[in-house]
Amino acid sequence: MKAEIGKRGIVKGWLQITVGLLVFAFGVHLTVFANIGLAPWDCLGMGIALHTPLNYGMAMTAVAVLILGIDLLMKESVGYGTVIDAFLTGNFVQLFNDLNPLPENHSVPAGILIMLCGFVFMAVGMWIYMSAGQCCGPRDTLLVGLGKRLRRLPIGIVGTMLWAVVLAAGWLLGGPVGIGTLISTFGAGFVMQLVYQCLRFEPRDVVHRDLAAATRELVK
Repeated sequence: MKAEIGKRGIVKGWLQITVGLLVFAFGVHLTVFANIGLAPWDCLGMGIALHTPLNYGMAMTAVAVLILGIDLLMKESVGYGTVIDAFLTGNFVQLFNDLNPLPENHSVPAGILIMLCGFVFMAVGMWIYMSAGQCCGPRDTLLVGLGKRLRRLPIGIVGTMLWAVVLAAGWLLGGPVGIGTLISTFGAGFVMQLVYQCLRFEPRDVVHRDLAAATRELVK
C-alpha cells in the first residue's frame, strides 16, 4: 500500500498524467503521419469513423469508454488516470493531426523510421503517466489486466496478442491497413519491452490509487 501523498500529490499526479498523455499522443500521431498503415487501435478508430458521424478523436473516446466497461468487468482498478486518459488521448492525437504543418509522407523507409520513433514516444508516455500511480488508461488497464492473468508471458507479448485482435476488428470495419500495421502489431510490443527494460519499469508492479483512495486524500 502506498503512503499518503495528500491533495497536492494527487493534483501533481494529474499534471504528470496529462504530460504523459501528450507524449503518448504525439507518438500515436507519428504512427499516423508515417502513412504506411495505421497501428491496431488507430485502425479500429478510423474504421469506426468511417461508419459513424464521429471523427477519429471522438471515435477513440467512444472506444475508450467501451474498454473502460470491460476493465470494470475484469475488476481492474479504475482511477483518475483512467478517466483523464479516456477523454484526452484521442482528442490530443486529433489535435496533433490537425496542427501538423509537414507535407504528407510518401516514403516507405521514412515512414518506418517515423513509426518506430512513434513507438518510443508512446512507450515513454505510458511510463510517465503510469508512474503517477493513479491507474492506467482504459486500453492500458486492459493490457495490464490481461498481463496479470498471463503472468508467465512478457508484457510485450501480451500486448502483441491484444493488438492482433484489435487489428482484426479494425480491418473488418475498413480501417487503413499496410506494412506499418504489421510493424505496429508485432513491433510496438518489442519496442515497449525494450524501452521498459532500459527504464527498469514493470507496469504490472505499479501500486495504483483507485478513484475512492485518491478522492479520500483529496478531501482530507
